[in-house]
Amino acid sequence: MRLHLLSGGRLRMRRFVYEPSASREETIELPVSCGLIRHPQGNVLFDTGCNPEAATNPEARWGGMARAMVPIFTPQDTVDAQLPLPGLTADDIDGVVCSHLHPDHCGCNDRFRRATIVCHAAEVAAARAEGAEKIGYLPKEWDQPQGFSTFDGQKDLFGDGRIVLLPMPGHTPGMTCALLGLDGTGQVLLASDAAPLASNLEKCLAPKNSWNVALATQALQEIRRLRDSGTTVILGHDDAQWQSLRKGEEFFA
Repeated sequence: MRLHLLSGGRLRMRRFVYEPSASREETIELPVSCGLIRHPQGNVLFDTGCNPEAATNPEARWGGMARAMVPIFTPQDTVDAQLPLPGLTADDIDGVVCSHLHPDHCGCNDRFRRATIVCHAAEVAAARAEGAEKIGYLPKEWDQPQGFSTFDGQKDLFGDGRIVLLPMPGHTPGMTCALLGLDGTGQVLLASDAAPLASNLEKCLAPKNSWNVALATQALQEIRRLRDSGTTVILGHDDAQWQSLRKGEEFFA
């Protein structure tokens, strides 16, 4: 099994959202990543990143959210353009796992019409709730014709322990991480927004944009426990880590 990390875009946000000691004027650049997992039983994408339209006309795509998380990428930096690097097209993807349904994580779901889209049931319910669009759940991003294959507890995607979905509620109600078992690298956790920055993980400090701060803190504690036991944690938006990782046609195995 192989893991390819692909760019899903890049954002600029206020640093104090993640690090409360920062001034309200200071900004931070955040990479958006997608994980392509080449499993013997199928190709799986963990998150699909930002839609290319957010790069060229952000307010038309995201509305007011484009002022809180400002796109600073080109269409070439999205999964649309990145998938050919490891030699695939959208039709080669069998499954899409949504860590959660914010637009920077599910924005290219509409490209994968033949894929099964997997998401935690609590996350789908949150996206469908009244007023959800006002808190970041944009239907044009998450509401796709094939619907969702949902789950509640941990889910072993192929029944062999190689891709295990771990619910980590806090950032959102159905926030989910993926624990991968790679032969050479060992265990790798795709943490998404359950652990966005290294500073959040080190301090077990939940960002201000958490749906439930107490649960988000518990999730960070569990991720830190996994890290301390030898699991490699791929953070959701940490630029220093992103710059150090293998990406595109390179892979972890």
